[in-house]
Amino acid sequence: MHKLKLYAELVRLNRPIGILLLLWPTLWGLWLAAGKTPASLNLWVFVLGTVLMRSAGCAVNDYADRHFDLHVKRTAQRPVTSGRVSPREALLVAGALALLAALLVLLLSPLVWLLAIPAAFLAASYPFMKRFFAIPQAYLGICFGFGIPMAYAATVNSVPPMAWALLLANVFWTIAYDTEYAMVDREDDLKIGTSTMCWRSCSAMPAVWVCWPGWRIWKAWVWLSGRHGVQRLA
Repeated sequence: MHKLKLYAELVRLNRPIGILLLLWPTLWGLWLAAGKTPASLNLWVFVLGTVLMRSAGCAVNDYADRHFDLHVKRTAQRPVTSGRVSPREALLVAGALALLAALLVLLLSPLVWLLAIPAAFLAASYPFMKRFFAIPQAYLGICFGFGIPMAYAATVNSVPPMAWALLLANVFWTIAYDTEYAMVDREDDLKIGTSTMCWRSCSAMPAVWVCWPGWRIWKAWVWLSGRHGVQRLA
């Protein structure tokens, strides 16, 4: 039972906001693609898949950041960094959760299977991308928004331009909120010299100012396009 509590902490079940940030874009895609309440199978597969993949991503992230987290006040007591969960255990947990998510994907169309491959790569590579990519928030936006094209593929068996536009809107949104979130660790990042140090110290607030209205504009365009499409179908 103690181990299960540690694993729940490892995958951030005690902090469900991350699940919601990943789930909201996926639900946008499901509802806009269907033009109404999506099919029950699609809804349940994507909700459960989102929870599983976000949890797997947290485990991989803690494995990748275990040496950096030790020097950051906010993350120093995470299970892997504090030694309560071994790096090997973290990878095993991530692999088991990803396998369950893959089994769920098999219930959907072959196009979704194909899109699941880059989705898995994005989720697994994001923690390491932070090492050398100066704007990891943009990469995270693609990771968190890739459920959108998958939702369209599951619903209409294609990925129209509007799905990619909605994904781009999600990138703007993610850059805005995750940059503000990253500022919490700014002082620790300056001390350990992470690759995003310059981004966070010099460009953080301008990024929020630019990307927030960018997200609003793209979201409005996608909503209007989707509404027009639903009217035509009616």
